Amino acid sequence: MTADQTLEPAPLMPAPAAVPQPRESKRQRRSRTGTVLVTAAVVVTVGAGGAAAVGFGGRDPGTATAAPLPPATAQVTRQTLVDAQTVDGKLGYGTARTVTARRNGTLTWLAPTGGTVKRGGALYAVDNAKVVLLHGGLPAYRTLASGVEGADVRQFEQNLAALGYDGFTVDDEYTANTAEAVRDWQEDLGRDETGTVEPTSIVYADGDVRVEGHEAATGDLTQPGKSLMTYSGTNRLVTVELEVDDQRLAKKDATVGLTLPDGKQLTGTIAGTETVIETSGGGAGGQTEAETKIEVTVSVADPAALVGFDQATVRVAFTAAERPDVLTVPVAALLALAEGGYGVQIVDADRTRIVAVRTGLFASGRVEVSGDGLAEGLTVGVPA
Repeated sequence: MTADQTLEPAPLMPAPAAVPQPRESKRQRRSRTGTVLVTAAVVVTVGAGGAAAVGFGGRDPGTATAAPLPPATAQVTRQTLVDAQTVDGKLGYGTARTVTARRNGTLTWLAPTGGTVKRGGALYAVDNAKVVLLHGGLPAYRTLASGVEGADVRQFEQNLAALGYDGFTVDDEYTANTAEAVRDWQEDLGRDETGTVEPTSIVYADGDVRVEGHEAATGDLTQPGKSLMTYSGTNRLVTVELEVDDQRLAKKDATVGLTLPDGKQLTGTIAGTETVIETSGGGAGGQTEAETKIEVTVSVADPAALVGFDQATVRVAFTAAERPDVLTVPVAALLALAEGGYGVQIVDADRTRIVAVRTGLFASGRVEVSGDGLAEGLTVGVPA
């Protein structure tokens, strides 16, 4: 039977039965207090075949009945519905990266902790030979010499030109002119003037770096893969860890709100996201447990406002979606209709009717709804 068929009065009305709701995210479940049961209105008809429970709803506004009123009610409201969440972030310089040794030798120098190393500056020295920072995303992986071609040649030549050396063309080919410019560079560094570039003599990073900490000490013996130091970017950033269920909040280039420890409010931009796996030894029998997180990096629009704050905790307000000027009802008001979809129970004085609805955004315990017969200010039934 559907909402269009006439139902004869029944001698008794059972309590509404619990039915499933549309799935919500982990965060949306947390935002509600208590467990919410969504109910489908039913009536019982009695005939020669016995009693049968029939869904009392339809795609069109149902006929008002004098059935028992719901245990509680709420209003249909018109509002801007926002899917937002505020979490704690850490003010710092972004994710730290590790520099490892590339050859055997003795560590003779390290750039100081907290210091900034610019393009062309030395990060560390092995056997008193400086290892220089250059900008780029492609790691140094082979010796560059006359006749070598490739993207790594272009990346190196771009750095050489940025450092003020000339007499060569920035392209994919390492020529005799490139080698001559390299000799000038090596002379300025106090190196042997070979005209070739060994991958052990340079380190590429996305930009200038800040030395976060030392993983080794001068005098230590080095070997390929040995951790020497950690570094980060030079700009103040806010780093946030989100649950995987909340990754919808982290959209690159989206604007977020920031609240500093002194209450001052700033704006920031999501600069990037990264999936990270955190491990702990809290598993059964001492086994290691792994947990996946979404690490979000936020740049600050006004870095000068961060002066005086070091490793501070910052409140970060994310907005995943916003629906202006929409009708909303409590999520608990949704009913599962017998013919599919969802509806709400409209309460008018001592009578009720079921109206089918289309659902939209879920946020803060409310849901966007639309459909014939809906209007702001109507009363809907909800569980007690």
